Amino acid sequence: APEGGAGTWSRFARLPYPQDQLFLHDTFPDGFLWGAGSAAYQTEGGWRQGGKGASVWDTFAHRPATPPGAAPPGPVGGDVASDSYNNLFRDVEALRRLGVSHYRFSLSWARLLPNGTAPANPAGLAHYGRLLARLRELGVEPVVTLYHWDLPQALQDAFGGWASPVLPRLFLDYAELCFRHFGGQVRYWLTMDNPYVVAWHGYGTGRLPPGVRGGPRLSYLAAHHLLQAHAKVWHLYNDHFRAAQRGKVSIALSSHWIKPQHMTEKNIKECQKSLDFVLGWFAKPIFIDGDYPESMRSNLSSLLPEFTEAEKKYIKGTADFFALSFGATLSFQLLDSHMKFQQLESISLRQLLYWINSEYNKPQIFIVENSWFVSGTTKKDDAKYIYYLKKFIMETLKAIRYDGVNVFGYTVWSLLDGFEWHRGYSIRRGLFYVDFQSHDKKLMPKSSVLFYQKLIEKNGFPPLPENQPIEGIFPCGFAWGVVDNYIQVDTTPEQFLDSSVYVWDVHQTKKLIKVDGVYASKRKRHCVDFAAIRLQISLLQEMHVTHFHFSLKWSLILPLGNLSLVNHTLVHYYQCFASELLRVNITPVVALWQPMIENQELPVSLAKYGAWENTETVQAFVEYARFCFTSLGDHVKFWITMNEPSVKNLTYTAGHNLLKAHAKVWHLYDKEFRTSQKGKISIALQADWVEPACPFSRNDQEVADRILEFDIGWLAEPIFGNGDYPEVMRAWLHRINSVDLYNFHLPYFSEDEKKLIQGSFDFFALSHYTTTLVGSEKEDAVKYDHYLEVQMINDITWLHSPSRAAVVPWGLRKLLKWVKSKYGDVPVYVMANGIDDGQNMVHDKLRVYYIQNYINEALKAYTLDDVNLQGYFVYSFNDKTAPKYGLYSYVANRYEPKPSLKHFREIIDNNGFPGPETAELLCPEEVVSCPECHFFRTRKSLLAFVSFIFVAFIVTIFFITYYSKRVERRYK
Repeated sequence: APEGGAGTWSRFARLPYPQDQLFLHDTFPDGFLWGAGSAAYQTEGGWRQGGKGASVWDTFAHRPATPPGAAPPGPVGGDVASDSYNNLFRDVEALRRLGVSHYRFSLSWARLLPNGTAPANPAGLAHYGRLLARLRELGVEPVVTLYHWDLPQALQDAFGGWASPVLPRLFLDYAELCFRHFGGQVRYWLTMDNPYVVAWHGYGTGRLPPGVRGGPRLSYLAAHHLLQAHAKVWHLYNDHFRAAQRGKVSIALSSHWIKPQHMTEKNIKECQKSLDFVLGWFAKPIFIDGDYPESMRSNLSSLLPEFTEAEKKYIKGTADFFALSFGATLSFQLLDSHMKFQQLESISLRQLLYWINSEYNKPQIFIVENSWFVSGTTKKDDAKYIYYLKKFIMETLKAIRYDGVNVFGYTVWSLLDGFEWHRGYSIRRGLFYVDFQSHDKKLMPKSSVLFYQKLIEKNGFPPLPENQPIEGIFPCGFAWGVVDNYIQVDTTPEQFLDSSVYVWDVHQTKKLIKVDGVYASKRKRHCVDFAAIRLQISLLQEMHVTHFHFSLKWSLILPLGNLSLVNHTLVHYYQCFASELLRVNITPVVALWQPMIENQELPVSLAKYGAWENTETVQAFVEYARFCFTSLGDHVKFWITMNEPSVKNLTYTAGHNLLKAHAKVWHLYDKEFRTSQKGKISIALQADWVEPACPFSRNDQEVADRILEFDIGWLAEPIFGNGDYPEVMRAWLHRINSVDLYNFHLPYFSEDEKKLIQGSFDFFALSHYTTTLVGSEKEDAVKYDHYLEVQMINDITWLHSPSRAAVVPWGLRKLLKWVKSKYGDVPVYVMANGIDDGQNMVHDKLRVYYIQNYINEALKAYTLDDVNLQGYFVYSFNDKTAPKYGLYSYVANRYEPKPSLKHFREIIDNNGFPGPETAELLCPEEVVSCPECHFFRTRKSLLAFVSFIFVAFIVTIFFITYYSKRVERRYK
């Protein structure tokens, strides 16, 4: 039923998360229209050429006082703009290059009728005739707007513009001229663009031409006349031109989208009212009943003009399709704050399309303007523009495929850079770059041209093989693990170690009363006496993991940074924890050091005197490692020297010493402990993937390569590569030191140090959480790194966690391929991979999706890319030690498994994602493959005693039976 849009908000609140927010890989319906658009005043220029008359925008732009937020010093308004009037063939060639099916442009009323009324201007008629002829030659469908805000100034001066009831008739005369001269070549007509902006800001606030500050009353009167003018033109075409020209006529209506602050009935009504006051103001009279929305009538009373019953019938139905404009012009910029009714503005095109579909009786929808904007300084690589475009087009596709909305065309705004109304030249919205300071105004394709061109060729986002999940399993012995930065340490022994004797007062106090001076014999302490260990082990067993990764606390084990003071209680606790892990067949993976906020988790004496800047820390770390290998090495066979050293917080000197410390510890283990302990050791690096924001841009690719070397290669290249820092780092630092007068010194290794560091690994361990997009052009100062000359970009089509971490599973596969291409067939472990959640359990669905898809991408790297992947660890164990990241929640001193834990356990049990055609993997039995066997092996004395009792029992039964039978025979 029409006017059912109010159900939109509740419907979208019920859609499955995160599935509904995933990117949709699909194509648009056959025959879908792809186009680009422009407006006369924004791009034509030639304001005094060819007999053109002045428009209200010409007058407005030439006022002595520049309007707020207008252009910086430079070109004046649209005097020249993109100079399309003199470069008609240039623009059409740009359309040919894009491969669009239609081009939306507007006719300049003042160019065709310089005084707003007859006589017509032959030069103007000839100009648009040439444009239409050229479009016909290319097979590009024209979509023509009669009026895009540039009212002839003569009509404003003579009648007061749209405030006058005379204007609808004058607009009718202008439209008839256009239909007669151009109608044979035009199939889609738009009477006017965004009447809300014209009425509200042209005649109410005065922010835009003609700059009349008439308040709400004059705004509503102007809108009344705009609606009447539109209806007259539609009826003119319908009655006199449609039969011969076979075209369609509509009006381009612009809108924002609004969402409730809270999902309450009151807030939803306010959202509905907000849309009524902006879009419904014009859409309801045309598409429903010829009258304004009831919410406007009841709130505005005498301010709102009345339609007669005849006028209502005349206006109703005067659109052959719904022409929608959505984007930067109205959303966030020209929408008055009180029109939001204290709700939250949003850029959800999909929900707006669904609302229009429900509110206006399922009309055919033609998106005639949509895009976002970039900074006026952006030239070629307009990544921000691309990702907004990608979002809007993907939402349009979802509206079609998921919601049943009938959208038949899409128009990017705009074809080329131009004058952006109240923003002047401070922003750009074109696919093609225009140098406004140049004389010839040549067009340069931006990266968005290639993006849109390929999208048109493919008619959307068709599924690609690399986007599909695969079936398969991981190899035998694959390490399935979970991470806890620091295990819960509680050295308090349980009560049963108390040797005192107690009497239970069952009659009076009902309490245990200690008997003084009486003690039971003490037993030897056991690791199982630590209740905290038993609990953590039981939780880990429930997960079915084979490995558990945690870090030791250097600052607590050796509080003074040397062996003069050792925390033996804590060391014993670690020994017990590791031995209990082994007892249940879980391999401990132990990091010697992991940086934390406080003192970098270094002993205070080392942190106070330079931390890793001080070379003494290197030797202190070696001695600490020797102590740990000696104390824990019998239980730990999988060592990490340093876990996720943060390059963001490292100086080059600190990183230099850190690498030497790692290498010395690796060689210490290799020479003194490996033979006896038979373990392996390496370093674990944080390695998030970095992707060029514009995939077609060489500059962005260079930036991505540079960031990967600074973020990962800085510590990886000396160890896994050639023993020295990446050449990219040295070259970049040399460049910026010489050009920008920085003084960043990257130390040099001696030849002996290179030999020491190179090859100091047994495997490549990495922590991976997300993927980042980087660009070369500065767009947002807050997210721009001047030091590395990199712009951080956000793809708004990606899933994001509550903390705004991007969920990009394919980034892990690309990272693993990069590691292999850089460092060869090294064994690789993903030592940490996880995402945060929110307070409600719906966000754990995101973690389920995250784990499922990241592991599947890891499987692709193993099976398709031949990466030597040997293990995968989820981050993190529980919320107590890593809030919001755990597979166990921790509430009211209780651990509760989240649904993602069960999902991860199923993947572990299946060793991946086996399918019907997956070959069964027969793995050889491991020595400690069954905990039950291990239980008996570690209790041989008990086994011997039980066996003796059993044998004695059998022998006794035998003799009793034997002698009983002998006595029985003797009796007989």
